[in-house]
Amino acid sequence: MGNAGYTCIRRTFCWLNIILWLCSCAFLGAGLWLRLSYEGYATLLPQHAGLSADTIFMGIGGTGFVVSFFGCCGAWVQSRCLLVLYFMLIVMLFMSEFLVGSIAFLFRGGLGRTLANELRFGIERHYNTSDRGSLVAPSVASIWDSVQHSFECCGVSSYEDWYDIQSWPGKRWVPESCCRTLYDQRQVLTEGSGDGMMRADCGRSENPSLWWDKGCAHSLQSWFTGQLNVVGAVGLGIAFVQLFGLITSMLLFCTVKHKRASDTYKSYSPSIDPQTRTSSWED
Repeated sequence: MGNAGYTCIRRTFCWLNIILWLCSCAFLGAGLWLRLSYEGYATLLPQHAGLSADTIFMGIGGTGFVVSFFGCCGAWVQSRCLLVLYFMLIVMLFMSEFLVGSIAFLFRGGLGRTLANELRFGIERHYNTSDRGSLVAPSVASIWDSVQHSFECCGVSSYEDWYDIQSWPGKRWVPESCCRTLYDQRQVLTEGSGDGMMRADCGRSENPSLWWDKGCAHSLQSWFTGQLNVVGAVGLGIAFVQLFGLITSMLLFCTVKHKRASDTYKSYSPSIDPQTRTSSWED
């Protein structure tokens, strides 16, 4: 490889890892901020703290920080050791992603049932109408209300998932976000004035005909199926970056070895003056 090609590849590799390192720092900072400022928020599965937003952000940020640091430093200082570590980390990441994806595909039925049960447990134990969280770190109640309002659904599998939860024990109530849109236009069951009072009466009316009859699990599954093209594009982009990192790190590793061998040979070669060379032949 010529010097121009080697320099171009090395600089491209360095800048790519610098960009990934900055993005990783942003993820890591956001995760730490969520953990310190809004502990306990931003999760639909309170029993699994590892799936909360702050933990996921810190995991992605920490992994990207270490990997991109090794790649950038290895290419910048032309260190074969750091390039090998970068290559091994990328291989481990690729194998982990493939393994997790394969397990999730093979056991998708069991994982779906387990996820639904955990979501019901979160509704029963951790839904609190008075705890709204914040805009960047919403509480369980805020997330559920937003999902049910956006997807026009109620509960995990049906509105019965909201019956007899800790927020209203012994009651067959649902949140206001479960109310159908048509009910907001009816002047019935009103004990006060204002849309908020009407929706509150709807949720506590114990009349299922006023609520959405489909569960959010089905709605979310349908939405995810419709977004498979976006998921596929993101997956291909991640795979391309990882493949580029693998090929480039090995290319730089081999080129650094060759350049060092050439430089070593030249540095230990005796410098002979042309006049001396001529005189020696003449002797």
